[in-house]
Amino acid sequence: MAAPSPTVLPVSTSKPTPADESQPPVPAATPAVRAFINHITTTVRSGLSERRPWSELVDRTTFSKPESLSDATTRIRKNYAYFRINYFTVVAVVIGISLLTNPFSLVTLLGLLAAWIFLYLFRPTDLPMAILGRAFSERETLGLLIVLSIIVIFLTSVGSILITATLIGTGIVCAHGAFRAPEDLFLDDQDPGGSTGILSLLGGAASNAAASAVPVLAPTRA
Repeated sequence: MAAPSPTVLPVSTSKPTPADESQPPVPAATPAVRAFINHITTTVRSGLSERRPWSELVDRTTFSKPESLSDATTRIRKNYAYFRINYFTVVAVVIGISLLTNPFSLVTLLGLLAAWIFLYLFRPTDLPMAILGRAFSERETLGLLIVLSIIVIFLTSVGSILITATLIGTGIVCAHGAFRAPEDLFLDDQDPGGSTGILSLLGGAASNAAASAVPVLAPTRA
């Protein structure tokens, strides 16, 4: 009696198509956003660590009337060089309070910021933005965001609130700088390059975050 022949199992010899191999995995922008937030947080903390004691800022014994307009200007310049981080904090607090008292403007501004972050800054370049089935190029996306920013800032209450709050904060800073006598301040140890204040710190943080986001957003190919 002949032995039964062994069962032959079917083996698939199909290979992946070139289209499947050419498509890279979709990169996730979450690590880049996290890196950006970490850089901003670290930089703001570093800037706030350079602020002067608030008790020194509001010391009543140091306030006096300036003798002339030039004296007031000199006081403002010296006090700004010494209390610049405190002054930026005061202006930021005034802007924050103004936005909190206007929830619509706050939500609108946060929406605009989110649009810039997720649709332009951290959006992979190989994934064009698509709206209603139409794909937009990088230049078109930038143009749409600029037009949207102009509409939000200049054609809504957001722009007037930001300008008003900034003017109020600047007025408080100038009034304090003009009436506080800077004779007791030691300005020799000030860093000349740090006169730009917290704005340069935030700009450096944004640049570092963008640089760190490049390897995260770059598509990986086998």
